[in-house]
Formats: sequence, structure tokens, C-alpha cells
Amino acid sequence: MPALNRVVGTRLLYFFILGDVLGAGVYVLIGEIAGRSGGAVWLPLLVALGLACLTAGSYAELATKYPRAGGSAHYTTLAFGPAAGSLVGFCMLAAGVVSVAALARGFASDYLAELVTLPTLAVVVVFLLVLAALNIRGVRESLGANVVATLVELGGLLLVIGLGAWILLRGDADPGRLTALGTAEHGAAGAILAGAVLAYYSFVGFETSVNLAEEVADPRRSYPRALFGALLTAGVVYVLLGLLTSAAVPTDVLAGSSGPLLEVVRIAGGVPERLFAVIALVAVANGALLTGIMGSRLAYGMARDGLLPAALARVLPRRRTPWVAVLVTTAASVALALTGEIDALAETLVLLLLVVFTGVNAAAIALRRDPGTGEHFRVPIAVPVLGIASCLLLATQVAAEVWLRGLVLIGIGVLLAAVNEVRRRRGGELADSADQASKSR
Repeated sequence: MPALNRVVGTRLLYFFILGDVLGAGVYVLIGEIAGRSGGAVWLPLLVALGLACLTAGSYAELATKYPRAGGSAHYTTLAFGPAAGSLVGFCMLAAGVVSVAALARGFASDYLAELVTLPTLAVVVVFLLVLAALNIRGVRESLGANVVATLVELGGLLLVIGLGAWILLRGDADPGRLTALGTAEHGAAGAILAGAVLAYYSFVGFETSVNLAEEVADPRRSYPRALFGALLTAGVVYVLLGLLTSAAVPTDVLAGSSGPLLEVVRIAGGVPERLFAVIALVAVANGALLTGIMGSRLAYGMARDGLLPAALARVLPRRRTPWVAVLVTTAASVALALTGEIDALAETLVLLLLVVFTGVNAAAIALRRDPGTGEHFRVPIAVPVLGIASCLLLATQVAAEVWLRGLVLIGIGVLLAAVNEVRRRRGGELADSADQASKSR
């Protein structure tokens, strides 16, 4: 199989991960977290960061040990065979395709309406085609655009932090809300866990970066630095947002708002509301671009490992980008975006990713004795064990109706795993027969 082009350094990888983690979710989730946990929004965010770092540790070890584009699917295939790799890879791929579709719908909805009125379906199709063209053009160009978008996105969040600090300094905030933990539905401990489930979604995105490992110039050196640097940067930004938005905005107002950061802007004054519409659109587009890159590289890697049709592993001769995988994943996202609403598309993402994360943590444990391809980053064995425990804990908080929808997609993944297992066994039987025939001759 032709190899991908190693052109990604630590800085580009850091911005890739940071841009994916600092996604559109943070612009709406702080209000939802406040509704579940009370005024102490910062605490569930801090807990979620710790939980995310556990699974990130397993990814850092595996990505530097096996720097290949297949990512999660490749690791679980090495540890447990093609059937497990197929299931985990399909769940990851399905989550990525659904996420891009949901972000396309988000781009075409209320934020865009603040600036211009256009037909939703037309915007969705054009938006996804532009992203596909940028993805096919090359990973360097895509990640170069991501650096600019991430800086805009991060600048908007820092602006909100600055405005919150200004509200606090001028005496219009209430710091007492920062210790208010618990709601009518949840006591203190339950409020932390309920809020952490939502906050955890704000930190996912780091897992997509392992699919770029084969395009990173020095993955063993660059990947851990970029991964943990990006997660800690996002964690500091999120905790500051949690502290300042909660102090600046009454908890009931924050919990009832679909644009909680905009409430800070309104209270502070002096900043046009349309500015946040632009920043939100940049955040949504950036998240869709990065997730689209992940999906196409994952499909390419799975095809190269024999888990998906071989045509998905084709690359452009000059650009060295997986153009077939880009077109196929984009077509699937277009179909989903044209037939589903944003809430229905987004609800299954967490469940799919928890399946993936459980498989990756288990693979990190199973592959501890394998030396890999050379020196690599290592974490204590307790990290993947706790990572599995954190996934199981969060899975208990997923609503029953989400389980019903998610199990349909997981069932398709199980079917693909069964087909690949049958193919593997038949291939082994044919090889044994050929070997016996050769010996008899």
C-alpha cells in the first residue's frame, strides 16, 4: 500500500487537537452543565478533564507505539483480532460521520441566520463539498486552515473570559455561586457526575488525532507533547469559562440559555452579538473539517488493514491524500445531514465513543508486553484500567432512548465484525490447504 506524506510537526498537531477539542459544544454546554450541577460549573469540567486524560494516556502510548493511520481500529485489531478492530473502527467511523453531519446542520442553523438567510439544505451540501475539497487538497493545507480557525475560536473564548473578569472587577458578579453545588434532582455527588457527563463531551476530539500518526514527522516525540498540551490548554480555558460565566450570570439564566456565553457578552456590553455568530460558525466549520479528516484517514487505515473495501485505501498520486475515503465519508455525511436533525444526529456520539474508548484502553492493557516498533511513550498500567472504569461509569448515565438508537449502529458494527472474522478464517483455511498441497507435491 502507498504511504501517506509525513509533513505534520508538533505545532500543527497541537493545533489540530486543540481545534478539535475546542469545538462548538462549549458554546452551549456550559448552560446545560449549570442546569445539572448548579453554580459550581467549574467542578464537573475539572472532573471531566481528569477522566479524559485517562483515556488520552492510553492513546498516547498506542499512537507512539504503533504510529499508523488506522488509530483505534488498528490498536484493537492488534490486541484482539480483526473482529474487535472492525467493531471499534466502525463505531469510531460512525461517530465521525454522524458528527460531521450534525455540524453541517449546526452551521446552517441559527448562527448563520444571524448573518444571512439561505436554504438550509443548500448550505449543508455546499458546506460539506467545500470541506471535502480542502481535505482532498492535502493535510498540510487543511491543518494550516485549522491553525487560523483555532486561533479565532480560542480568541472568542478568551474574549468571553476577559468580559467575565471585567464584570467581576466592576462588582456586577456574584462569586458565591461558584460554591453552589446540587440541584432539585441531584445532591452534591450526583450533580458532579451528571455535569461531568456533559462536560466530558466538551473534551472529546483528541481521539481523532491518532489517525494522523502516519503523517506526523516524529510521532514518538510530537504526539504526547501535542496531546497533553492541547488537553491542558482546553482544560484551563474551560475551567476559567466555568468560573467566570457562573459568577457573571445567574444560574437559572445560564441554565435556560441556548447561548450561555452570549449572556456574558450582553451583561458586559460593548461587543456586537453578531461577532459571536461569526466565531461560532468558525468553530463549527473547524470541528467539521477536523472530524472529516479523521473519518477519511480512519476509513483509509481500516481498508489497508482489510477491514473495509480496498478501494478506500486509494490515494492521489501527487497529493498522497485518500481521495476515495474522503468522497465516501462525505457522501455518508451529506445523506445523514439531509435526513436528520442536529439533536437526533448528536445524541448517539457519546455512546459510540465510549465503546471506542473502552476498546482502546483494553488494547493498551493487552499489548503491554509487545515491544512495538521501537521506543515509545508509556503510562502506568493503572491509567488504562481507570480509563475503562471511567467509560463504564459514564455509560451508566446515558439515557435509555440513546441506547436504543446507538445499539442499531453498534449492531451494524457487530455484523461487519462477524463478516471480517469469517473472511479471516476462510483465508486461513485456504492458506493451510495451499500449504498442505505444496507439501504433498
